Amino acid sequence: MSTEEPKPNGGQVTTDQSIGDATNTNASHANTAAAEQHAAASPATTSSQAQHSAASATATSPTAAVARMNDDDDEDDSRARGDMDFGAMLDQFEQEQAGFQEGEVVKGRVIGVSERGVVIDFGYKSEGIVDPAEFTENGELSVKRGDEVDVLIKRMETNEGFPVLSRADAVRMKAWDELEKAFNEGTPVTGRVMDRIKGGLRVDIEGIAAFLPGSQVDVRPIRNLDSLRNQEIEALVIKLNRKRSNVVLSRKAILEQQNEGKKGQTLNNIEEDIIVEGQIKNLTDYGAFVDLGGIDGLLHVTDMSWGRLQNPGELFKVGDTVQVKVLKFDRERERVSLGYKQLLPDPWSSIEERFPIGKRLSGNVASVADYGAFIELEPGVEGLVHVSEMSWSKRVKHPSKLVNPGDVAEVEVLSVDPKARRISLGMKQVQSNPWQTLHERYQIGSRVQGRVRNLTDFGAFIEVEDGVDGLVHVSDISWTKRIKHPGEILKKGQDIEAIITSIDADNRRLSLSIKDLEPNSWDRFVAAHHPGDIVRGKIARFVGFGVFVELDDGLEGLCHISELADDRVEKPEDVVQLGQEMDFRILRIDADGKRIGLSARAAKHDEPVADTKAYSSEVGSGMASLGELADFFGGSGSSDDRER
Repeated sequence: MSTEEPKPNGGQVTTDQSIGDATNTNASHANTAAAEQHAAASPATTSSQAQHSAASATATSPTAAVARMNDDDDEDDSRARGDMDFGAMLDQFEQEQAGFQEGEVVKGRVIGVSERGVVIDFGYKSEGIVDPAEFTENGELSVKRGDEVDVLIKRMETNEGFPVLSRADAVRMKAWDELEKAFNEGTPVTGRVMDRIKGGLRVDIEGIAAFLPGSQVDVRPIRNLDSLRNQEIEALVIKLNRKRSNVVLSRKAILEQQNEGKKGQTLNNIEEDIIVEGQIKNLTDYGAFVDLGGIDGLLHVTDMSWGRLQNPGELFKVGDTVQVKVLKFDRERERVSLGYKQLLPDPWSSIEERFPIGKRLSGNVASVADYGAFIELEPGVEGLVHVSEMSWSKRVKHPSKLVNPGDVAEVEVLSVDPKARRISLGMKQVQSNPWQTLHERYQIGSRVQGRVRNLTDFGAFIEVEDGVDGLVHVSDISWTKRIKHPGEILKKGQDIEAIITSIDADNRRLSLSIKDLEPNSWDRFVAAHHPGDIVRGKIARFVGFGVFVELDDGLEGLCHISELADDRVEKPEDVVQLGQEMDFRILRIDADGKRIGLSARAAKHDEPVADTKAYSSEVGSGMASLGELADFFGGSGSSDDRER
């Protein structure tokens, strides 16, 4: 045996060593290749790092080298898979971003509000901005953080780097889509009537203006389209053109569909005097149409209330549900007359008990007419105060000078007629009556002052005090002058004096006389003159049958044409002139008729009074006949009369 210590491996290559060497060699080559492959996969790895890795791989033990080689392979596989996942995600993101198009409606979430507007996250790489005005209602924002809304992409990019979105356009586009769907499928849409325009109504449907023709509003013609303003209605889209923004609706088609199955049943059940329930469908100036279920009934304005109702809109509005009574029903013409007040107690049934004659009460002035004012005594009961019953003293030309609608008036009941539904009222009856105390202030023969208030053919009305007028008859104006109209002497508004000749307080009559202010000149003349006396007179005026002669004290006498001269006279103008003074003999004095007969030719003859009377009788006493006087005052006279 050798004493030399054997070296590792005995200096000989065993089989295990060969395998190990081969393994190490292969591992070294494998590690070197892996390092090179890693260097190639990672450009950032330097060649020196690759050499260091190879050297380390050579110095490593065979087992560690094999383990290290396996770990490096797993790491490389994981890194390769990570690179592949990131790339796929990047491709997917780019595809998603490319999917957003301008003009598209997308869903977004409100994440805040900035100075630029409402910030919306809609899945794009940057948030979009919406004008705050599109979310503002009554001055306040209608959205808050976290709300989901539909918006339309108006622009993908701006100079500031954010997309511009629109809420209003999104709502409008969605509404158009729904309108197209409703048009194609024949389903109804809901809108609000905004305004009345030429030919119909303008209806707003989610911001889209649609036209509802007047002929398509209802199954019956509607005169007052304004009654539907601000009302929500259902209608069918009968015409649609999105490019031209043209939408035409028909409410009539909806109503016809709804009434199709109800009409027959309603007609079978309806009868006069029954109470039915319906819905106010339309309001007009003269009443309301009530939908009874497939058939409309007319509720006239006079059958709505026992009281005065100017406008049906004061009591009802479209859409109200009401109970009414069937007053008349024409089955053949399918017409129904309805009543609403008939369901309420009639206030006129006991009117005489509640408002007896002479009762004083207060009421509101309901309306004013030319002939008086209507006073509402209670709901459904009105009385009339005639213009003549408003004041004792004031001259009321129109009731509005004293009262106006809404005023409170104190009245007294004058008469009640339940059958005619009339109550006569008086306002002046609650005031002091100046005629009741007239005897205390005035007596017959008293001298009064007044103003001419009115002139008529038969006399003049003189206002003595407020509410008291007296009449001066035309015959009581002058003793001597023949006055055909008081306007010859008096003027309206003139202040005059007169004498009271009669007082009738019960009938409110006061008689006055102007001529009684002076002594009676006729009585003086009769006392001082007798038939046969010679008087001096002046020709005052011509008539066909003679002349009127002005005497003293303003009296006038008549000289017949036959008494002007001894010869036959055709015309008075042939022998005398106006204003000519001459002597006349008194032929006759008629005290009762206040007439004086004169003769110019008798004054030239000195005859006894007795002969004068006889002579006068032959010629008619110098007086004109009744026919001649009638022709004179009538303004005409025949030639035959003048000859006589």
